[in-house]
Amino acid sequence: LETGRANIPRVLILSFLPLLTLLVLLYSGLDSSTRTLSTPSPGLILPSNNGHETNSSSSSSAPAETVAVVHPQPGSHTRSRQSKGHHHALIDVLPDHTFLQILSHLPTNQLCRCARVCRRWYNLAWDPRLWSTIRLTGELLHVDRAIRVLTHRLCQDTPNVCLTLETVMLNGCKRLTDRGLHVLAQCCPELRHLEVAGCYNISNEAVFEVVSRCPSLEHLNLSGCSKVTCISLTQEASLQLSPLHGQQISIHYLDMTDCFSLEDEGLRTIASHCPRLTHLYLRRCTRLTDDALRHLAVYCPSIKELSLSDCRLVGDFGLREVARLEGCLRYLSVAHCTRITDVGIRYVARYCPRLRYLNARGCEGLTDHGLSHLARSCPKLKSLDVGKCPLVSDSGLEQLAMYCQGLRRVSLRACESVTGRGLKALAANCCELQLLNVQDCEVSPEALRFVRRHCRRCIIEHTNPAFY
Repeated sequence: LETGRANIPRVLILSFLPLLTLLVLLYSGLDSSTRTLSTPSPGLILPSNNGHETNSSSSSSAPAETVAVVHPQPGSHTRSRQSKGHHHALIDVLPDHTFLQILSHLPTNQLCRCARVCRRWYNLAWDPRLWSTIRLTGELLHVDRAIRVLTHRLCQDTPNVCLTLETVMLNGCKRLTDRGLHVLAQCCPELRHLEVAGCYNISNEAVFEVVSRCPSLEHLNLSGCSKVTCISLTQEASLQLSPLHGQQISIHYLDMTDCFSLEDEGLRTIASHCPRLTHLYLRRCTRLTDDALRHLAVYCPSIKELSLSDCRLVGDFGLREVARLEGCLRYLSVAHCTRITDVGIRYVARYCPRLRYLNARGCEGLTDHGLSHLARSCPKLKSLDVGKCPLVSDSGLEQLAMYCQGLRRVSLRACESVTGRGLKALAANCCELQLLNVQDCEVSPEALRFVRRHCRRCIIEHTNPAFY
């Protein structure tokens, strides 16, 4: 290794990760008498069979997993018998900047374990440059305590404030409560990315606190947080803003999948407080109706991606409101919204000509007429899913083949009226086709071979035993 080189090749860095993990595991198994007296002990322990590692290099047979460690910096006091005849490990020859690049690839729990090895590793493991991201997981993890311990350690150089932490991912930490989010809100004003998917114990109060105290927050994943019904500023934060600047939440990406308690009024509050939204996912928010979508075009005109999958109360009038997003909309999913027919698809096709992705799977009211309007008005369409739409037939596919020749992914699963004629038209005109799903369709092997000849890069998903 050239010690003066600033950037180490990624392949070389990754090759050190198994060795680094092995050294940490071997050290963890040593008798305490062989350790440095000032080596920190684990602050939080999570049994390895209860948690889930976030990195393949972190799996081990160790009986326990260190999640967070917070102790004073190890001193220089060591046992004299340890210092005599001590031989440095080869990994200790690496310069600090190289070691930091290796450590940057470790997940949070392994990074904390590295801090237990020796004084040098402690100093390097807690280098602020390594702590822009915290990623914890595990159903039984005391995540509130872990957050409190980690933020306390990271705030040592800047009392009460952690300026380096920008990303926190706590997906699947079911024991996360409002207390943990309150700590993040108070200590991490520079937070930009927060994921708490599946943390069903958090409520509106904690979410309000985070968005009020973290003005730079752009990415928020609340999927599965069934107690969250809206997003707004706290009353104290609202009073600090003038009436002309009352909509100051800077979130661009919001995922509220499986937030079953979300209703029309809650979505209106979200839209009015988050005017910068570009990505909004509302899958399985079953209480939303057409009226809720009216507020999106009014308050959030920049939405590019919108998912309303399984929102079964949404129909054609809702799509008419969605169509008011016009040229911004690129991605739309209305899968299993059974109230949607050709009328709603025609609204979207007419006013959203830049649409790239449409998922209308299970919209049984969609026919070839709606597909024809879509093909003529959205020539830049790249991905289309009309599976389980029994009224879609070869005529609709021929229209798509004629006007949407840039199609790359098409799903026709369980479309009973589709035959080989429509597939041949697609294959002959859409040379960039990469994926074709015709499972449970009455399609002959000859038609599938035609697709293979004309679209050599296309993956064909089928259930025809005669074609292989």
